[in-house]
Order: sequence, then structure tokens, then C-alpha cells
Amino acid sequence: MDEPIPGSQIPDAIRTLLVELGEEPTREGLAGTPDRVRRMYAELTDGYRTDPEALLNGASFAVDYDEMVVVRDIEFYSLCEHHLLPFFGKAHVGYLPRGKVIGLSKIPRVVDMYAHRLQVQERMTQQVAGFLMERLDPKGVGCVIEATHLCTVMRGVKKQEATMVTSSMLGTFRRDARTRSEFLTFIGRTSER
Repeated sequence: MDEPIPGSQIPDAIRTLLVELGEEPTREGLAGTPDRVRRMYAELTDGYRTDPEALLNGASFAVDYDEMVVVRDIEFYSLCEHHLLPFFGKAHVGYLPRGKVIGLSKIPRVVDMYAHRLQVQERMTQQVAGFLMERLDPKGVGCVIEATHLCTVMRGVKKQEATMVTSSMLGTFRRDARTRSEFLTFIGRTSER
């Protein structure tokens, strides 16, 4: 028996949507749209199908380094779970190692694993920080995400310049104002304290 194709019912749903919008789903320009939308959603939500263990793939290394590690300006895109419209921006992630570090490419991959799902920015920020805290056992983790939400730009309040900023500070990043301030300085923000 063949495995069902993920999203195999999406084309029928899109044809129904097109009819409800007053369109003819078989006309030139729309005939291939239902399957294109299925492939698009499969790509935009591939984070659900990402195996965290395979993602890390043994890429943590014992290192005698106890200063902050920061990867900033990690570009990402995601889909707002409320309207299925994109939001996109940059994530900034830092951690204070406790005897081991992670390969540089893994932090952007962790961001993408959580971004490529139906999301709210607040939860995504917590998921990225929580994943690294759990898997690396560092002294602390900080994650700041800045994003533009098309659900705010294109509809509703229609604010073109609005940017949402969220943060998750764990461990020493939460407890120690100096650690938090150092992280915020590294990512180009100033501490509020």
C-alpha cells in the first residue's frame, strides 16, 4: 500500500477556495495552482518533518570555552497560524557554553526547524531557546526575534512599518543583567537596565 502524500487533500481544498472566490479553477493560470499550493505548503511547513536528532547529527563538541557564542541576523520566514500569511525577519541567538559548543550551521537550522511551521512569533522564540537549553545544557541561552507580519501589513490595521520583537532569556541570560546586557549589545540592541 502506498504512503499518502503529505497534503494530498490540499489541491481539492484550493479548488474549492478558488470557486468560493468566484474563480474558475480550470482556467489558464489557475489550472496548476492547486498542486503548486500543495508543494508550497509542504516546503513552508517542512519543520514538522525535521528530525531534531538528525538536525544536530552529533555536531556538539567538547570545548574549553566559557565566553558567549552569538549568531545574529539569521534570516527566516514562517507562516502565521492565525491567517496563514507569512512573517519574516531575523533571529539572534546566543548561549554561554558549559563545556560544549554546537556547530555554527546548526543554530540557523534550529531556527528554520521551528520557523517552517504554522507559528506565532512568541512561541517560536521560546522553542528555539528551549531546544538549545535542553540539548546543549549551557549556562544560559538568549533568543531575540524581530519580524514583519504580513497579517499586520496587508490586512487589519495595515501598518507597513510595524516590527514585532520577542525575546526568550533562559538560565544566566535571565538571572544576570550583565550577561543579558552583553548579549543585547552583541546583537545591536541596548539593555533596558
